[in-house]
Amino acid sequence: MQSGFAIWLTGLPATGKTSLARALRQRLAMHGIRTLILDSDDLRRVLTPKPTYTEQERDWFYGMLAFLASWLTQRNINVLIAATAHKRSYRDDARAQIMRFAEVYVRCSPETCQKRDPKGVYARAYADQATDVPGVQVAYEAPLHPEAIVDTDQLSPDEAATAIIDRLQAKLIVTVSRTCGYSSRNN
Repeated sequence: MQSGFAIWLTGLPATGKTSLARALRQRLAMHGIRTLILDSDDLRRVLTPKPTYTEQERDWFYGMLAFLASWLTQRNINVLIAATAHKRSYRDDARAQIMRFAEVYVRCSPETCQKRDPKGVYARAYADQATDVPGVQVAYEAPLHPEAIVDTDQLSPDEAATAIIDRLQAKLIVTVSRTCGYSSRNN
């Protein structure tokens, strides 16, 4: 039996990773591909209920996220990961563990991210109430060779999801069936 796939959506805070993961899940479901979203905000509340965002805690958290995604894909479950993962090494670790892996760079201008700021992370950073925001006080390492790049200040979540599926179809992560639209080799 072939393993499931994992698609890691990475980008600065407030680029729209969670909204994109939901649109991608919906778009794939319309074509018979079931996925599970591993959203870092949801998982952090469970795995680190009082997060400190120290380097050590982030190393552990993203290592655990990669492990969970690997464990699920080995059980033929397709996974969408919505997580900043500001260090390339976090995403590279997941790639090393997961046979069918795609990294998607969710790109958005810092100005647009700051305007969106649904969780107030940029506001806290600029008010000196946070010292660990990727892209402000902590470096964000953009992917060097992502399987797909989408600009969410230019594309709606649905448009970005379609662009990702088209790109990943070319990479054989998701395949297009002529009779029923998008499908996965491991439905």
